[in-house]
Amino acid sequence: MLIMIGVVLVIVTIIAGVKFAQISAMIAQAKQPLPAAVVTAMQVPFDDWQPTVTAVGSIKAVRGVDVTTEAGGIVRSIGFTPGQEVAAQALLVQLNADSDIALLHSLEATADLAAIVLKRDRAQLAVNAVSQAQVDTDNADLKAKLAAAEQQRALVAQKTIRAPFAGRIGITAVNPGQYLNPGDKIATLQTFDPIYIDFNVPQTQLEAIAVGQKVSVTADGLSNQTFTGRVSTIDTRFDPTTRNVTVEAGVANPGKNLVPGMFARAVVDSGAVLRYLTVPQTAVTYNPYGTTVFIALSSKNDKGEDVLTAQQTFIKTGPTRGDQVAILSGVKEGDLLITSGQMKLKNGSPVQIDNSAAPLNDAAPTPQEH
Repeated sequence: MLIMIGVVLVIVTIIAGVKFAQISAMIAQAKQPLPAAVVTAMQVPFDDWQPTVTAVGSIKAVRGVDVTTEAGGIVRSIGFTPGQEVAAQALLVQLNADSDIALLHSLEATADLAAIVLKRDRAQLAVNAVSQAQVDTDNADLKAKLAAAEQQRALVAQKTIRAPFAGRIGITAVNPGQYLNPGDKIATLQTFDPIYIDFNVPQTQLEAIAVGQKVSVTADGLSNQTFTGRVSTIDTRFDPTTRNVTVEAGVANPGKNLVPGMFARAVVDSGAVLRYLTVPQTAVTYNPYGTTVFIALSSKNDKGEDVLTAQQTFIKTGPTRGDQVAILSGVKEGDLLITSGQMKLKNGSPVQIDNSAAPLNDAAPTPQEH
């Protein structure tokens, strides 16, 4: 029995010794300082923010029309080249008007004869050779014949199709010798400078839009080009389905690069310039219990060395633009804000700053392709 008790005591002593050694090693390891987490950081600056309203819209010509013909006829000649700039009243298409001109000359001759008859009868009326009724009939006959000639003159003018305003003429499918019916399309005529952009603004942003505000316009395919203009008109009613209102802005287009029908983006400057503490959006962590950031604070470790530690703090955010977000409260100018790598941090975690791969901080980013 004593031997058995001794063996059990020896086994318990061995087990206790092993556990003691393990626990001591764990305690020693726990007392070792944590390795510093590599993060990126920046000092929080103030920046100017221009409040804007951004929308997408379509380019529309200030003047644009499908040129058609009022009268039918065979095309005798075409006076333009598709794609060229034409002046107001420039000849576009001449229809065959020979028979109409001949009829006009006949009607003019008839009117001239009626004028002679009226003059002769007035002279005879002076000597009582004819009655006043005859002179009145001659006068009415002259007016009727002049009106018929004027009507025919207008018909002849309709056979000459001219540009109603200056602009760029589009592609045409009309050829000499082709017969055109009244209303047939000849080509599209558009004025390119200035030009309009129509875009929709939701009801909640209507107060930020006013006639005369500056508008910046960009379009796909026109890289690095920004066109400026002013809000010219706000529609008088909202769309009952979307609750949006159409806004029209006139845009200078001296190079005539903006073309009617293009998709474009409009940015309207609204209100005075504001100043906000501005940081990259990657620095902000959004949680159900609040919005937080980590600030790197300088402190001394057990050895008296200067180290940086992370301190989490709650903030209130404001508007966003591009890669940036405005901070309304929670940090102050000059704070060393951790902009990336904060997912592995907690309060008091040591950090090491390496900005070689800092996140983007662009107010107006563009897609990057590599």
